[in-house]
Amino acid sequence: MQVVKNKKLTLLCTMQNFDNQLQFLITQALQEDVGDGDHSTLSCIPANKQGKAVLKIKQAGILAGVSVAEKIFKQIEPSTVFTPYKQDGEAMQVGDKAFEVEASIHTILTCERLVLNCMQRMSGIATLTHTYTEKLKGFHTKLLDTRKTTPNFRLLEKEAVKIGGGINHRFGLYDMIMLKDNHIDYAGGIENAIEKAWQYVTNKKPALKIEVETRSIEDVEKVCAIGEGKVSRIMLDNFTPEQVQKAVQIIQHRFETEASGGININTIQSYAATGVDFVSVGGLIHQAVSLDMSLKAVINQ
Repeated sequence: MQVVKNKKLTLLCTMQNFDNQLQFLITQALQEDVGDGDHSTLSCIPANKQGKAVLKIKQAGILAGVSVAEKIFKQIEPSTVFTPYKQDGEAMQVGDKAFEVEASIHTILTCERLVLNCMQRMSGIATLTHTYTEKLKGFHTKLLDTRKTTPNFRLLEKEAVKIGGGINHRFGLYDMIMLKDNHIDYAGGIENAIEKAWQYVTNKKPALKIEVETRSIEDVEKVCAIGEGKVSRIMLDNFTPEQVQKAVQIIQHRFETEASGGININTIQSYAATGVDFVSVGGLIHQAVSLDMSLKAVINQ
């Protein structure tokens, strides 16, 4: 019973943290866009005039960002009436309506571009992620994103990956130790890097997990020899599917396994067939193409 309560508390804290970060993102994004005033709107629309607008889909894919759009409008005008017609994660087709919003016309016009930028970008990422996860159906392997994100927009890019069916890897440098090639080389080798990281975790951050990047089968054998009880996951970087399969056989489930480096939509199934636990694909975010949509005024005749 206590475990369930702890999980609920963790989930609540995570949701609150997301909302706080999103609020900050919205504030900063509007400041960037509005500056000392939305003069286009201020110049021709009375301040007290109310209006209605609808979000129209112009390209098929997986919808993402509806809940974000609602938060953007309501952060500026809490009394906004937001009516969703589709939910995040749903398939969308050309001509569909995602939502309708009723608010001050000043609010609608000032928020318009931020809402579209977020939703178009998020929907592109969710759609590409969904395409990858469809390839993994029937396999044990799960899909991870990476830190190859747009500065200051990681929150929503990683949220879009989740909406598309993927799993977030570490969010930043603070929530997991990942000993990559440069860390290992600077530390004087895999053995030194692992020992130093383990001492750091033991003394300073006991809950922090350690992942180690390997560049060869020899590296894998080294981690297996000294890493049990210290290392949580072994990354197999730029391995061929055949090398990944050999590494997985050596590891024998003693560590989580992750294949990374150059994996794409055409090769992902060959990696999944090796039995590796995870594949990470940076392209989920940095190769995604924004999808087209528009926010149109509803004018009652």
